[in-house]
Amino acid sequence: MKVIQIIASVFLLFLAACNGNKSNTNMSSEKVSIKEENITYTGDSVTMKGFVAYNSASELKRPVVLIVHEWWGMNDYSKSRAKQLADLGYLAMAIDLYGDGKTAEDPESAGKLAGAFYKNPVMAKTRFDAALAKIKTYSVADTNNIAAIGYCFGGGMVLNFARQGEKLRGVVSFHGSLLGVPLDQNLLKADVLVCHGADDKFVKPEEVAEFRKEMDAINASYTFKSYAGATHAFSNPNATDKGKKYNMPIAYNAAADTASFNEMKLFFNKIFK
Repeated sequence: MKVIQIIASVFLLFLAACNGNKSNTNMSSEKVSIKEENITYTGDSVTMKGFVAYNSASELKRPVVLIVHEWWGMNDYSKSRAKQLADLGYLAMAIDLYGDGKTAEDPESAGKLAGAFYKNPVMAKTRFDAALAKIKTYSVADTNNIAAIGYCFGGGMVLNFARQGEKLRGVVSFHGSLLGVPLDQNLLKADVLVCHGADDKFVKPEEVAEFRKEMDAINASYTFKSYAGATHAFSNPNATDKGKKYNMPIAYNAAADTASFNEMKLFFNKIFK
């Protein structure tokens, strides 16, 4: 019995030594106490209101994931994704790209808010950089392992940030627009995962073809996943009601939501060192 106990102790010490040399996103052996914080930060002469979630029971550094909201703004949906990522062991931050916590309740208002950032990608990147600087101040942030994900409008934004040379391990676009700032192979450093609804009426097949052609032309590291039967906003459980209310071709698709989230987890396992 003593021999078995000694062997077990040595094995546990070995595991602890290994985990001490890298970011740990496996929370199964740790106490878990998810801390949620509403925070403010500034950039581009604007005060922004973000949301941070992480396991405060552990002082281990862990990879960072920033979340860029849909065109509705930084709302409860963005926060729910941050909480999911915190449960997985990441330091997650839902960012406020619009500033002042602005949100929209109807497509017209949302279009006006989002349109300014499509027209001015430099402004979008400046505000993203402010969020990036804020999350790096957290002691548990592994600043060498940072990624960004985005939904709809946010998906298009994170692809733009990657094209603009943002120093990220990777970006994930969920049902986002695909074309944006010109693609430059000298600037694109991040790995890319695109999760696309095959029945998305907002992203034409020609745009999909053009995106893939551009990425292939520079041998970019990217993965493109398309989900049959999934429309725009397929990952948001509120999309179906929104679609009916405003006569928009959007709807929640549970299968695509689950599949894309699992793809994201595999992607993170690959890019985070």
